[in-house]
Amino acid sequence: MLKAVTLKEIERIFTITDALGISREAIVIPLRTENPGRIQLLANGKLEIVVERDADFEEWVSGLESRIRALMNRPD
Repeated sequence: MLKAVTLKEIERIFTITDALGISREAIVIPLRTENPGRIQLLANGKLEIVVERDADFEEWVSGLESRIRALMNRPD
């Protein structure tokens, strides 16, 4: 169980979003985890990534790219 997002998890997320060409300025990552975690586009156009609290982080982050692509309608 991950209670808080640290720089280690943020850097792992940025590795994925950087590869997708998404500016770090366009991403919001709350430091508090939630169950369920989620990704969503905010009204201001930023991508919010809320890390799942109850899943293994590496397992959760391994599916992040496909969830972002689906949300943003980006092909593989």
